[in-house]
Amino acid sequence: MRAGWPGLSRDARLLVAGQGVRAAGYGFTAVLLGALLAARGYTPVQVGVVLTALIAGTALASLAVGGYADRLGRRRCYGVFFAGIAVAGVVVASGAPLWVLLLVALTGTLSTDIVDNGPATTLEQAMLAAEDAGTATVYGWYNMVGAAAGALGALAVALPGLGRNAPAAGSHGWLFAVLVPVGLAGVLIAGRLSPAVEASLPGAARARLAESRRVVRRLAGLFAVDAAGGGLVTTGFLSYYFAERYHASAAQLGWLFFAVSVVQAVSVTLAPLLARRFGLVATMVGTHLPSNLLLAAVAFAPAFPVAALLLLARTTLSQMDVPTRQALVMSVVEPEERTAAAAVTNAARYTVRPIGPLVAGAVQQFALGAPLVVAGAVKAGYDLALWGWACHLPLRSRDQHRPGDAPARSAAGEQS
Repeated sequence: MRAGWPGLSRDARLLVAGQGVRAAGYGFTAVLLGALLAARGYTPVQVGVVLTALIAGTALASLAVGGYADRLGRRRCYGVFFAGIAVAGVVVASGAPLWVLLLVALTGTLSTDIVDNGPATTLEQAMLAAEDAGTATVYGWYNMVGAAAGALGALAVALPGLGRNAPAAGSHGWLFAVLVPVGLAGVLIAGRLSPAVEASLPGAARARLAESRRVVRRLAGLFAVDAAGGGLVTTGFLSYYFAERYHASAAQLGWLFFAVSVVQAVSVTLAPLLARRFGLVATMVGTHLPSNLLLAAVAFAPAFPVAALLLLARTTLSQMDVPTRQALVMSVVEPEERTAAAAVTNAARYTVRPIGPLVAGAVQQFALGAPLVVAGAVKAGYDLALWGWACHLPLRSRDQHRPGDAPARSAAGEQS
């Protein structure tokens, strides 16, 4: 694969486009979600239940994808998921009551974050791995486009007539109809993917983790700790927190999360450069750890502008571990284990995330910003544990190593 965007294959470009379309829709609805819940007068515990259902749905759908996607067809599952997004948009836009919203949430087709980490991500991660396992280059483009598209979606919330104030914007559930064209566009993209993205290796439809099982399970456990902390501070939570504590309007939230996503887009493009210089794990920990200290500091901000600046500073560092994490998982396993590895590590993250909103709702009984402090501490613990164990993992930078190939590098960037 040649360096840069022109070097991406047709399938890779379609998958990046699928990420971008989905992120644009979720960027718009994730910001509105917090305002919608606040406008309906939900208590912190009720908000936690709704966000928990959303994250639980993501976990369930991701486990289903991991178990059946290679057997049923990755392209088919990809298209079905996007069709589900369109249906979810219709349901929410129609003004469905809370219990219906909870049912839709359990399908995994809605997101609490501007850039989702759902079943589609598992599929995309596996389908992109043939082009990029070990360098994070393709994953850098992939995440950059997602963040940029999510930024535009968040910015749309601040458009005149939508973002004058949080209650007014939050009461317009019909705005979730934006997910209908998003879903239809994704169905078309899935239909244009070539058979090359399918699991074509012999026995791939029944592939399970073999020699990489121990490593993947350890990574899954570590990623679960990080995700548990992240579940406390989803975009939906931050939107609710800023609206409640600082009385931020939907327009202010739209501009803030637009800026957050722009910074994120720049950040993930720099991650592969750092990874080539310092190694995947060193890049992950070296950027993620200080970002968590900034996250905890948001809870002590005296005013909305200060909180916004701290959140932006945190975002400059916090997302560099996303493409590097995806590349790390794909590069410590055999090619035939990639779908299973992606499913296990992603499902581990999704499965624990539902705990986050419930814990956030509970600890907010002590202080509204307490989840920010708890999340920062938990995620910092993950960083230290990851560095202590994973920095010397050998990487497979190509699908196969042949005699005469250059020595493999460790996750810390050293030759092995």
